[in-house]
Amino acid sequence: MENLIYSLLLALHNIALVGCAAAPFYNRNIVKNRAQYGPKLFYELDKVVEDTLQGNAPYCITFIIVLFFTGMAMPFNHYLFHGAFKELSSIASIALAVKLLSIFAMIYIMIVIFFKINPAINKIFFTFTKDSKPDTQEEAGFFKLRARRKKLCEICLYFAIIVLVSSAFLGFNMN
Repeated sequence: MENLIYSLLLALHNIALVGCAAAPFYNRNIVKNRAQYGPKLFYELDKVVEDTLQGNAPYCITFIIVLFFTGMAMPFNHYLFHGAFKELSSIASIALAVKLLSIFAMIYIMIVIFFKINPAINKIFFTFTKDSKPDTQEEAGFFKLRARRKKLCEICLYFAIIVLVSSAFLGFNMN
């Protein structure tokens, strides 16, 4: 039973890991493709970009929550069946620390993007219309916020890669 529970937790954990890495990767590609048109508003295109990027937010949040809770549940599963937490090698302990720090960094970045930058982008974007030329200052502010979000998403992608790589070392058994 322990192995079944562990396997189910690990499967969910791995799906969340892939989702955490895929979301910033695909978002980054959308942003890079949009950048070829420069910092000039193309209402329909920019609406699709914003709807896509901001529509991914619930998925990102879900993946990080699943990642965190399954990651916490696996050691408790071992504890439930053995009465003690599994001893980790020094390499696995370092990998776990690196992974947790990266996850918390990703959570911080997500909070900044979802609760600070995206609302500011929306506030400006809602002033734009399909049929009129945007105010130059508003347009510049819009693209400045987008550039900030792009940079944070790139950093988040690196943290996601660190999470993926460090996860591989958690099973390292040599002391």
